Amino acid sequence: MGPDFSLEHALQARGYLRIAGVDEVGRGPLAGPVTAAAVVLDPARIPEGLNDSKKLTKRARERLHEEIMQMAEVSIAHASVEEIDNLNILRASHLAMMRALEGLKVPSDYALIDGNMLPRDLTLPAEAVIKGDGRSQSIAAASIVAKICRDCVMLSLAQQHPGYGWETNMGYGSKSHMEALRNLGVTPHHRRSFKPVHNML
Repeated sequence: MGPDFSLEHALQARGYLRIAGVDEVGRGPLAGPVTAAAVVLDPARIPEGLNDSKKLTKRARERLHEEIMQMAEVSIAHASVEEIDNLNILRASHLAMMRALEGLKVPSDYALIDGNMLPRDLTLPAEAVIKGDGRSQSIAAASIVAKICRDCVMLSLAQQHPGYGWETNMGYGSKSHMEALRNLGVTPHHRRSFKPVHNML
């Protein structure tokens, strides 16, 4: 069973009409930003096949991304490598989520946020939903948008810094990425607070 709209329906019954699903991508990589998306779905136009982005094929993700961008309200935001190193990855992830929510053209009145913890500076009503991208269609949509956007960022960075394999590993610590770190050194896009990179320095 994939995610459904039951959490959203329950909130609508309580009077919340603009419900944003929020998710982030990129906590684990050694390089690149962390990216978050906030998505407000139209209950009458929900793309078919929404699911956790990790459970979808590349082709399905791209199709759904296109449909989400056409049918829903979407905001995407990042926290930079510098912010990750200064704040820590959890706080930076929450910062990206806050920015995504703040970037919606019309503010949401409730947020469903993937994970077990809410950003501490969040002011609007919200709840943390553990494994939310497998439970809520709004969060699943956000996971797809964030994944596609961050992959595009890493493809662009891969062209600027060839040799690290970011076009395929997306900044994660794959064997080829680790070898490149040893042979080519640390780039400005590497997270210096992450142990494998810190140890190289």
